[in-house]
Amino acid sequence: MALLTTGKGFIRDLENTGALATYMPLEGGFEGRYQRRLRARGYITLSLTARGLGDLAAYLTGVHGVRPPHLGKKNIAQDAMVGLRYYVPPIALYHLETLPPQSKGLVLWIIEGTVLSRQEREYLTNLPQIEPRIKVVLEMGGERYFRWQPLQETLVAA
Repeated sequence: MALLTTGKGFIRDLENTGALATYMPLEGGFEGRYQRRLRARGYITLSLTARGLGDLAAYLTGVHGVRPPHLGKKNIAQDAMVGLRYYVPPIALYHLETLPPQSKGLVLWIIEGTVLSRQEREYLTNLPQIEPRIKVVLEMGGERYFRWQPLQETLVAA
Protein backbone atom coordinates (compact mmCIF):
# COMPACT_ATOMS: atom_id res chain seq x y z
CA MET A 1 0.00 0.00 0.00
CA ALA A 2 1.19 3.49 -0.74
CA LEU A 3 2.27 5.61 2.17
CA LEU A 4 -0.30 8.24 1.30
CA THR A 5 -3.58 7.09 -0.14
CA THR A 6 -6.53 9.16 -1.27
CA GLY A 7 -9.09 6.39 -0.83
CA LYS A 8 -10.91 7.38 -4.02
CA GLY A 9 -11.10 3.82 -5.34
CA PHE A 10 -12.40 2.55 -2.01
CA ILE A 11 -15.07 5.25 -1.78
CA ARG A 12 -16.07 4.79 -5.44
CA ASP A 13 -16.48 1.03 -4.96
CA LEU A 14 -18.44 1.58 -1.74
CA GLU A 15 -20.81 3.98 -3.49
CA ASN A 16 -21.27 1.62 -6.44
CA THR A 17 -21.82 -1.63 -4.55
CA GLY A 18 -23.13 -0.35 -1.20
CA ALA A 19 -21.38 -3.05 0.85
CA LEU A 20 -17.69 -3.98 0.94
CA ALA A 21 -15.71 -6.71 2.67
CA THR A 22 -12.28 -5.50 3.79
CA TYR A 23 -9.09 -7.37 4.65
CA MET A 24 -6.26 -5.50 6.37
CA PRO A 25 -3.06 -6.03 8.36
CA LEU A 26 -3.78 -7.01 11.93
CA GLU A 27 -1.55 -4.33 13.45
CA GLY A 28 -4.27 -1.79 12.67
CA GLY A 29 -4.29 1.81 11.56
CA PHE A 30 -5.75 1.27 8.11
CA GLU A 31 -9.38 1.42 9.19
CA GLY A 32 -8.82 4.84 10.75
CA ARG A 33 -7.32 6.20 7.54
CA TYR A 34 -10.22 5.06 5.42
CA GLN A 35 -12.81 6.21 7.96
CA ARG A 36 -11.17 9.64 7.92
CA ARG A 37 -11.38 9.72 4.12
CA LEU A 38 -15.06 8.76 4.27
CA ARG A 39 -15.77 11.56 6.74
CA ALA A 40 -13.91 14.02 4.51
CA ARG A 41 -16.17 13.00 1.60
CA GLY A 42 -19.32 13.73 3.62
CA TYR A 43 -20.22 10.40 5.20
CA ILE A 44 -20.86 9.75 8.87
CA THR A 45 -19.27 6.53 10.15
CA LEU A 46 -20.65 4.32 12.90
CA SER A 47 -18.28 1.65 14.25
CA LEU A 48 -19.84 -1.57 15.54
CA THR A 49 -18.61 -5.01 16.44
CA ALA A 50 -20.33 -8.06 14.99
CA ARG A 51 -20.05 -9.99 18.24
CA GLY A 52 -23.26 -9.90 20.24
CA LEU A 53 -25.36 -8.03 17.67
CA GLY A 54 -28.04 -10.70 17.66
CA ASP A 55 -30.74 -10.23 15.03
CA LEU A 56 -29.25 -7.70 12.59
CA ALA A 57 -32.57 -6.64 11.09
CA ALA A 58 -34.07 -5.90 14.49
CA TYR A 59 -30.94 -4.21 15.85
CA LEU A 60 -30.28 -1.96 12.84
CA THR A 61 -33.74 -1.17 11.47
CA GLY A 62 -36.38 -2.16 14.03
CA VAL A 63 -37.37 -1.34 17.60
CA HIS A 64 -36.14 -4.22 19.72
CA GLY A 65 -36.20 -5.27 23.34
CA VAL A 66 -33.10 -5.83 25.45
CA ARG A 67 -32.66 -7.19 28.93
CA PRO A 68 -29.70 -5.79 30.85
CA PRO A 69 -27.68 -8.18 33.01
CA HIS A 70 -29.30 -8.70 36.40
CA LEU A 71 -25.95 -8.64 38.28
CA GLY A 72 -27.23 -11.15 40.81
CA LYS A 73 -30.33 -9.16 41.78
CA LYS A 74 -33.67 -10.74 41.01
CA ASN A 75 -37.22 -9.60 41.53
CA ILE A 76 -39.19 -12.29 43.32
CA ALA A 77 -42.87 -12.60 42.38
CA GLN A 78 -42.96 -9.09 40.89
CA ASP A 79 -41.70 -9.29 37.31
CA ALA A 80 -40.27 -11.87 34.96
CA MET A 81 -37.41 -13.83 36.49
CA VAL A 82 -35.10 -12.84 33.65
CA GLY A 83 -35.56 -9.14 34.35
CA LEU A 84 -37.29 -6.20 32.80
CA ARG A 85 -37.27 -5.61 29.07
CA TYR A 86 -36.27 -2.19 27.79
CA TYR A 87 -37.03 -1.14 24.23
CA VAL A 88 -34.26 0.44 22.17
CA PRO A 89 -34.71 2.41 18.94
CA PRO A 90 -33.15 1.02 15.75
CA ILE A 91 -29.50 2.05 15.68
CA ALA A 92 -29.07 2.69 11.94
CA LEU A 93 -32.41 4.42 11.39
CA TYR A 94 -31.89 6.59 14.48
CA HIS A 95 -28.55 7.80 13.12
CA LEU A 96 -30.10 8.40 9.69
CA GLU A 97 -32.72 10.67 11.25
CA THR A 98 -30.05 12.74 12.98
CA LEU A 99 -27.70 13.13 9.99
CA PRO A 100 -26.68 16.67 9.12
CA PRO A 101 -28.40 17.98 5.96
CA GLN A 102 -25.16 18.16 3.95
CA SER A 103 -24.20 14.55 4.77
CA LYS A 104 -24.09 11.92 2.00
CA GLY A 105 -25.15 9.07 4.25
CA LEU A 106 -24.22 6.66 7.01
CA VAL A 107 -21.44 4.07 6.78
CA LEU A 108 -21.74 1.12 9.16
CA TRP A 109 -18.14 -0.02 9.79
CA ILE A 110 -18.50 -3.48 11.37
CA ILE A 111 -15.43 -5.23 12.78
CA GLU A 112 -15.02 -8.98 13.41
CA GLY A 113 -17.25 -9.87 10.48
CA THR A 114 -15.96 -13.43 10.40
CA VAL A 115 -18.39 -14.38 13.20
CA LEU A 116 -21.42 -13.53 11.05
CA SER A 117 -23.31 -16.30 9.30
CA ARG A 118 -23.93 -16.37 5.57
CA GLN A 119 -27.51 -15.22 6.09
CA GLU A 120 -26.39 -12.22 8.17
CA ARG A 121 -23.81 -11.24 5.54
CA GLU A 122 -26.50 -11.55 2.90
CA TYR A 123 -28.73 -9.18 4.90
CA LEU A 124 -25.88 -6.66 5.13
CA THR A 125 -25.39 -6.98 1.37
CA ASN A 126 -29.06 -6.15 0.77
CA LEU A 127 -29.30 -3.38 3.38
CA PRO A 128 -28.05 -0.60 1.01
CA GLN A 129 -30.82 -1.56 -1.45
CA ILE A 130 -33.41 -1.33 1.34
CA GLU A 131 -32.10 2.04 2.58
CA PRO A 132 -29.88 3.74 -0.04
CA ARG A 133 -28.33 6.20 2.43
CA ILE A 134 -26.73 3.33 4.38
CA LYS A 135 -23.41 1.83 3.25
CA VAL A 136 -21.74 -1.17 4.91
CA VAL A 137 -18.05 -1.96 5.41
CA LEU A 138 -17.46 -5.37 6.99
CA GLU A 139 -13.98 -6.32 8.22
CA MET A 140 -13.57 -9.96 7.27
CA GLY A 141 -10.05 -10.76 8.40
CA GLY A 142 -6.34 -10.14 8.14
CA GLU A 143 -4.20 -9.67 5.08
CA ARG A 144 -0.68 -8.43 4.37
CA TYR A 145 -2.05 -5.28 2.71
CA PHE A 146 -5.36 -3.40 2.77
CA ARG A 147 -7.74 -4.74 0.17
CA TRP A 148 -11.48 -4.83 -0.39
CA GLN A 149 -14.05 -6.59 -2.51
CA PRO A 150 -17.83 -6.39 -2.82
CA LEU A 151 -19.51 -8.18 0.06
CA GLN A 152 -21.61 -10.07 -2.51
CA GLU A 153 -18.46 -11.90 -3.66
CA THR A 154 -17.86 -13.32 -0.18
CA LEU A 155 -21.26 -15.00 -0.38
CA VAL A 156 -20.31 -16.79 -3.60
CA ALA A 157 -17.05 -18.05 -2.10
CA ALA A 158 -18.72 -19.37 1.07
